Amino acid sequence: MANLDEYYRWYPVYTLPRAEKKTAENLKKRGIQVYLPLQKTLRQWSDRKKWIEEPLFKSYLFVYLSNKEYDQVVQTHGIVRFIYFSGEIAYIPDKQIQMLQNYLNGQAEPEITFDQLEKGQKVKIISGKLKGYEAELVSWKQQQRVILRLDALGQSLILNINASDIIPANI
Repeated sequence: MANLDEYYRWYPVYTLPRAEKKTAENLKKRGIQVYLPLQKTLRQWSDRKKWIEEPLFKSYLFVYLSNKEYDQVVQTHGIVRFIYFSGEIAYIPDKQIQMLQNYLNGQAEPEITFDQLEKGQKVKIISGKLKGYEAELVSWKQQQRVILRLDALGQSLILNINASDIIPANI
């Protein structure tokens, strides 16, 4: 038995390479709630171009469970292992999963520039679909972007947010 507790939380799991969608289906068949963030990408073949949906995080998906469902998940074909952080099974706060879902379900905001915020500064989103969330500001060549860190995965997600929707987090 793993070190999961009786509370339901979102846990990242590592899957076999290029098996995220099939693994998510296998988990759903077992009654496990799964979230697989997908992004649309234009792929070029020798004879055509096609828009496809591919995983945002390669070889990762998120499962919502407690210690009761642990065995079902690890016995599912396609699951390699749970992700660990500091010796414990990592979990993602509900708020971060919700933010990711809200962003991926909406339209990307236009990029604009502003001068009052600095690279690396924590910001709070004050309006729009992501209202109430905090993130870190990252800038490249006059473009301002917000970055959401998913520490348990060791990955980050870059979001385009309207400048009027952001204030410094300490306000």
